[in-house]
Amino acid sequence: MQERLIETSENLDLDFSKLWIILKRRWLPGTGVFTAILGLAIIAVCLQKPVYEATGKLIVKKNDQTAALTGLGQGIGDLEGLNLQSNPVNTEIEVVRSIPLLQKTIAALNLKDDRTSEPLKPADIIGKLKLKNIGGTDVMQVTYKSISPDEAAAVVNKLMNVYLENNIQTNRVTATAAGDFIAKQIPDVEARVRRAESALRRFKEQNHLIALEVEAQGAVTVIQTLEGQIAQVRAELANANTKLAKLRQQVGMDTDTSLNLNALNQARGVQRVLTEYQKTEAELAQLRTRYAETYPGISNLKQKRTALKALLSQRISQAVGKTRTLADGKLQIGESKQKLTEAYIQLEVERLGLASRLASLSGEYNLYKQRANILPKLEQQQRELERQLKAAQSTYEILLQKLQEVRVAENQNMGNARIIESALAPEKALLFKPMIILAAGILLSVVLSSGTVAVLEIKDTSVKTLKEARELFGYTFLGAIPSLTKKAAADGKSAEATTIALPVRDTPRAPIAEAFRMLQANLKFSSSDKLKVILVTSSVPGEGKSTVSANLGAAIAQLGNRVLIVDADMRRPRQHHIWEKANTEGLSDAIVGQVDYQSAIKEVLPKLHILTAGATPPNPVALLDSVQITSLIDNFAKSFDFVIIDAPPVLVAADALMLGKMTDGLLMVARPGVVSSNTATTARDLLQSSGQKVLGLVVNGVILENESDSYYYYVKDYYMEEDSTSRQRSTANRKAAS
Repeated sequence: MQERLIETSENLDLDFSKLWIILKRRWLPGTGVFTAILGLAIIAVCLQKPVYEATGKLIVKKNDQTAALTGLGQGIGDLEGLNLQSNPVNTEIEVVRSIPLLQKTIAALNLKDDRTSEPLKPADIIGKLKLKNIGGTDVMQVTYKSISPDEAAAVVNKLMNVYLENNIQTNRVTATAAGDFIAKQIPDVEARVRRAESALRRFKEQNHLIALEVEAQGAVTVIQTLEGQIAQVRAELANANTKLAKLRQQVGMDTDTSLNLNALNQARGVQRVLTEYQKTEAELAQLRTRYAETYPGISNLKQKRTALKALLSQRISQAVGKTRTLADGKLQIGESKQKLTEAYIQLEVERLGLASRLASLSGEYNLYKQRANILPKLEQQQRELERQLKAAQSTYEILLQKLQEVRVAENQNMGNARIIESALAPEKALLFKPMIILAAGILLSVVLSSGTVAVLEIKDTSVKTLKEARELFGYTFLGAIPSLTKKAAADGKSAEATTIALPVRDTPRAPIAEAFRMLQANLKFSSSDKLKVILVTSSVPGEGKSTVSANLGAAIAQLGNRVLIVDADMRRPRQHHIWEKANTEGLSDAIVGQVDYQSAIKEVLPKLHILTAGATPPNPVALLDSVQITSLIDNFAKSFDFVIIDAPPVLVAADALMLGKMTDGLLMVARPGVVSSNTATTARDLLQSSGQKVLGLVVNGVILENESDSYYYYVKDYYMEEDSTSRQRSTANRKAAS
């Protein structure tokens, strides 16, 4: 946890350091913008006229107080929000701020513009008017600012009075509109009441209803009574059926036969013919015992029997209503059986009566049951009709009552609001506005100056720090060469023109000389293979590649190695200027064979030789693409321990890409403030696509004050101390020489 806090603290320190570096780099435009905006704010404050503010207060009630006291016209003009979040007071604030009320106030006070003497516009009032709802209350605060204290108070008071008049007028208009609407609705509602009464009356007539509840109770009572009677009759009928079944067994005939037989026994004509018929049968039986069938007496008796039988059938038909075939023995029964038959017949008559009564009771029960079943439906329909009638009557009565209340409300002179504090002319001017202008000016100055610095930083795509250069290229970092002239880096001038050209030779104990020696050491251990021929180049001109080449060669030569510096930048050669040698013959001359390369090589320091560029050819690429250059480089490698080729920038010409293939590796030089992120990216892509072996990156002209890493703080202090010592020593040497 402690390590994390330490790491966070270090990150914050680095961020503040970066911010401080940016501010130091852009302090001039940032300070200019800040000063200009702040000066304008101060001028605006000085030109401001004194402003006075008057305040008045209104209390706004949701309900009309007069209506609440009298009970008449309640709901008219009540202030209610559309939802729970809305505040009626805020709604009334918008009413006060409305254009019509502002126009009435302007016209009543004859407010005019001081410059044009024309009437003010509502927009002019709105800009100076402030309305707010005092929290937790129904009070509205009205505030107006003006250069005249009397005008400020007059505007507030007049606007509040205009609002009250408008509120009363609005309530009256609302009441009038409500009264007109109610008056139009009353005839329709009255007609609806009549229709409901007529429908209820027709319903009762059609269904024969008088008192539906009484009828329902009576129907239940009758149904219960009928159910008891039906149960009793069914019991009696069952008893009669039982007795009838026993008598039927005793009589031995069914009911119809018993009735017919009883009727025949009581019919004298039938009995007389039956007696004569039986007598003829007896005589016929006697004669048959004596004579044959052909005997005349037997034939006569047969004819007589046939005649009597026909007569008997006729008499039976007359007695019972139809012809029945009965045995002769059954036409006459005994006295006891006659009684049984009579009892049987009487019991059958009783059974038939009970059955008839049961059918009558069942029919009546069914009728009452059907009526009872439809009574709930009829009751529901009746209640619906009564409910409609009641609703229509209630609406009609309410409309009549509301119409009377609205007519009374139309004449009321009270609204939903009243003035609780009138505005007074203020005695002191406001100091708040000048302070706001000044604070806004300071804030705007800070914002715009910061924005200016941010815009300049965004538009400036140049690499500004060593860390950015390392991140952009992504190569092995071999060394950082500090800058001894900040102005050069800031102005983007050539490094060779503004720095000490050969610090390794001229000030060997200076920090910058030590930086080149560190570069030499890092370069030695950067590759496992032995390096003999290396190419030094950069992305764009002005990054100090020639200076790096010269000082690197001097640092290597001081270790006792034979070093050759070849100036291959034929377009813009620099080595002869650095070493102050003539450029009459050099590399271009040796390639075309005009001079021997050995004669063109000059020794500038012990163990250190240079080959200048020579005459500028019309097409350097053609020379560098020849076989001769390859042969020369091979000869250089054989004759010297190290060969350093100073090549043109990668983005200027293809020379570096062509020469890179002939060397053991390429050393990339980058200078913050000169190379941009775009050019660095393009150069890196070109080297990658051409398959160059990049040994590493040298960051030249590093301004230690611009570096936020903690390592460079120690390096800066060390360099500053060493540089001061070196300068004192150089001064002493110059004085001694003089």
